[in-house]
Formats: sequence, structure tokens, C-alpha cells
Amino acid sequence: MSENSQFHFGAATGVGSLPGGDAREAAKTVTGSFEDFPFLPELPARGPGADMIGRTAGMLVELYARVEPSGWRLGDRPGRDTKRAWSWLGEDLDALEEFTQGYEGPLKVQAVGPWTLAAAIELKNGEAVLSDPGACRDLAASLTEGLRLHLDEVRRRIPGARLVLQLDEPSLTAVLRGQVRSASGYRTHRAVDRQIVEATLRDVVGVHDGGPVVVHSCAPDVPFALLRRAGAAAVSFDFSLLTERDDDAIGEAVEGGTRLFAGVVPSTDGPLSDPAGSVMGVRTLWRRLGLSPGLLPEAVTVTPTCGLAGASPEYARRALAHCVRAARSLADNPE
Repeated sequence: MSENSQFHFGAATGVGSLPGGDAREAAKTVTGSFEDFPFLPELPARGPGADMIGRTAGMLVELYARVEPSGWRLGDRPGRDTKRAWSWLGEDLDALEEFTQGYEGPLKVQAVGPWTLAAAIELKNGEAVLSDPGACRDLAASLTEGLRLHLDEVRRRIPGARLVLQLDEPSLTAVLRGQVRSASGYRTHRAVDRQIVEATLRDVVGVHDGGPVVVHSCAPDVPFALLRRAGAAAVSFDFSLLTERDDDAIGEAVEGGTRLFAGVVPSTDGPLSDPAGSVMGVRTLWRRLGLSPGLLPEAVTVTPTCGLAGASPEYARRALAHCVRAARSLADNPE
């Protein structure tokens, strides 16, 4: 993909969420850790509206969602949950703007993709939006418009940034396989046709014309080929969930110019190996695929395996710093 070869991604970044509730502290951590590829942090510990579904629901245009005991549900007008989501996003943008004065380079913002959103948000009858093809189309169109406004706002605040849009799609494989449970829990929603899934993703990815889109999933069996066809410039995934079944798809992706955001640093508290050890699996995969080691730094961005919301603040800081060191080890000794 030509646009990908011209775009300079940073060597390491985070996935999105961090522990705690202090926007300034989070922005300071992210910009301090990733001098060449910061991201807009998400702080779900603040409560509904700061979680990934609530935050993205707040970005929707002419669709509003509120919190019910079962989760987020579409309503008729913006209620206090929507307003809270707006307010926290504004606070996070203020903090990031403060710590990126004069910054020039790639900057990542995250939102939930159309299919995970459709699996997570309920219609007024309590069933997932996923159960209604027309509602899925409306949701995707509203999301696309909301993302356009969000990207414009980030560009206005941080004019030197080259934006990377990340779409979080952890439920994508379940949507494709018909594994998303109904409200009763006794049955599952029908699998959505792959071509419809791909076409919808392509429409949403297209909102970021002139910039790359990375699709993130920390679930097993990420559909690499489908995401590439939908226009994703990069795929972000939990490296520990790969199996040799994924080899061909990954080899084709790399050779086609798709960047891999390899989640190799654990996202919950625990001992961290040495930086070289963290990327050993990436080097092994490269050898197994017969890819040139010199390609590694050009094709891989190192990340945690998933968001860090469940980690302690101290571990989260260590994990982010560890991603940077692991990426350096990959660049210094690709063999």
C-alpha cells in the first residue's frame, strides 16, 4: 500500500486505555513515554462514558445512547451519560493539547469500530443493534460522521500531528462467526455476511482520507486479509494469540505493505522480560516466514497486548517504557 510506505509510523505506542482518572497525568505519561508516537489516552476507570463503548457512543452524530443496567442503549436525545462522555473527551483533548505543544509527527486516536459497536449497543427493544441490518447501516453512517468531526477537532488542536485513526474491533471475529449472544443469552445473532462486514469497514476507514487507519483486535483469529481489503493500513493484535494458521495471512500482509502493531508486552501486572526477549517471538515469526530481517523496523510497531486499564499505574508506566526499549532492540538487532 503506497500510502503506508510514505507514512512514518513510530516504532512503539500504546493501545488506548490507561489506569486512573487523571487526564493530565495520562497525557504526560503518554507523551513522555512515546516521544515519536503518542496517542490520546482513554481512562475507563472514571465510569460510564469514559469506557470505550461510551466514549465512541458520545461521538455519534444524531444518535444518542444512555446507560441501562444491561449496557449502552440507544435513546432519543442526549442524556447525562452522553454529556459526561463529551465532557471527558474534552478534558482528555485539553490535556493532550497541553503536552503536545509544537509536536510534529504521528499521533494516534482510538474509537470503537462499527461492528463491535453494533454488538455492544442495544436498540430500544434491548437487542443488539447487530440484530437489525438497517440499524447497523445507520450506526455506521453516524459513526463515520462523528469520526470526521473528531479528527477535525484533533487536527485543529494539534496542527503538527499526522493523525493515525485506530478502530477497536475486538468483537469482529464473533460477528463474522455468529457468536454474539442475544439479550436472553440463549441464542446468538446470525453471522453477518463477510462482504457486508468488509464494505461497512471500508466506508468507515474511508473517513480518514489522507491518513492511515489501524484496526485493533485483542481476540484470537484476527481476519487480516479482510481488514487489508477494507483499507486498513495496519493491524494491531495480541501477538501471544497468533497460531501458525495465521502465518500466510501475516506474510501476505507484510509483503503488501500492511504494518503490524505487535502486542508483545503483557497488559496486566507481572514481571517483564528483557526487551530483546519481548520481541523474540516477532523475530522467530520473521524467520519462519522467510521475510528479510531488515524489514522488521519498517513493518512493526511494538505495543502492549491490549489496553492497560486493568494494570496498576506504576506497571502501566513500566510497560509503556518497555515497549520503547523492545522496539529499539528490534531495530538494533533485527537478525
